[in-house]
Amino acid sequence: MQQRQIGPFNVSAIGLGCMNLSHAYGQPISAEQGERLLLAALDAGVTLFDTAALYGFGTNETLVGRVLKPHRQKITLASKGGVAGVPFADGIKRVIDGRPEALQRNCEDSLRRLQTEVIDLYYLHRWDKTVPIEDSMGALADLVKAGKVRAIGLSEVSAVTLRRAHAVHPIAAVQTEYSLWTRNPEIAVLNACRELGAAFVAFSPVARGFLCDSPLDLAALDAKDIRRSMPRFEPANYAANLGLMPAYLALAHEAGCSPAQLALAWLLHKSSSIVPIPGTTNVDHLADDLGASDVTLAPDLLARLEGLINQQTVHGARYGAQSAGEVDTEFF
Repeated sequence: MQQRQIGPFNVSAIGLGCMNLSHAYGQPISAEQGERLLLAALDAGVTLFDTAALYGFGTNETLVGRVLKPHRQKITLASKGGVAGVPFADGIKRVIDGRPEALQRNCEDSLRRLQTEVIDLYYLHRWDKTVPIEDSMGALADLVKAGKVRAIGLSEVSAVTLRRAHAVHPIAAVQTEYSLWTRNPEIAVLNACRELGAAFVAFSPVARGFLCDSPLDLAALDAKDIRRSMPRFEPANYAANLGLMPAYLALAHEAGCSPAQLALAWLLHKSSSIVPIPGTTNVDHLADDLGASDVTLAPDLLARLEGLINQQTVHGARYGAQSAGEVDTEFF
C-alpha cells in the first residue's frame, strides 16, 4: 500500500478507524469478529489504527490493545482523550473534560487498556470550551515530555483553535469528518494544516455508509445507531440525498471501481497529506476500502464528482444541535 506521513510516522495511506467494532452504529460485534477484522487489516498492510477512550467506554481500546500487542512495533497506534465514559449513579455517561488532570487520567487509562508504554498519536478528542485550549495543550505536552505520548493531534477543531494549540506544542495531525458530502474542512482547516505541517486524518470518509453499493435501510438501523439523530439521515433529507446516487454510481463505474473506493480515492487525490480512516466490521468491505489506494482518477472525473456531491447539493446538516454545539466549528 502507498505510504503517507503523519508527524514522525510513516503510515499506510489508508488507516483503520476502529470505532465501528465497539461503538456508535448499534450493537457491537463479538470480540472474535473484531479480532478477525483487526488482523485482516494488519495482514493487508494497514499500519495506522485509530481508537479512543470514548469508544465503547474503553472496550474498543481493550480489544485493540489485546489483539495488536504482539504486533506493536509494526503499527502506529492512535487514541484520544478529553471525552470518556464517567460513572454516575444512573450509569456511565459520555463527558467532555479537557482539564489537565482529566487528560492525564484518560491517558493513563488508555495506556493500560492498550497494553502499551506509549501512544504514538494522542488526540484531544474534543476541545472542552470551558478550558482554554492552551491549558489542555500544556497537559498533552507534559505527556510527551513524560514519554507517554509521541505526537499530539486535535479532533474537530477550527483553524483558529489549531493555530492557538500549535503555538503551545507542534500538532502532528488534525482529525475531522471529511468526505464528498462533508466539505467543512475546505473552508480553512486544510489550509491551516498545510501551513503548519500537520497531516489531516479524515474520518467517516464514505459518508457513514452512504457512498456505498447499497442504500441504507433506515428502518433497519439499530435503535442506538448514531445516524438516527443526524439530519442527513432524516427520511425527507435522506430521500433527497438518494437522488444523487445514480449519477454517483455511474461515475464509479466509469472509474472502474466500487462506490466506496471512489469516495476514498477522491480523498487520496485531494492531497498527499490526507489519510482517510474508514471503519467497517466486514472483512470483505475492508478489502474493498483498501483497494482505493490503487485507483487513479482523471481530473475531469474528479471535477464532475465534486460538482455532483458537495455542500450545496447535500440535504441536511451533518450533526444535530447537541453534537454540533460540541464541535469547534467557528471559522472552521
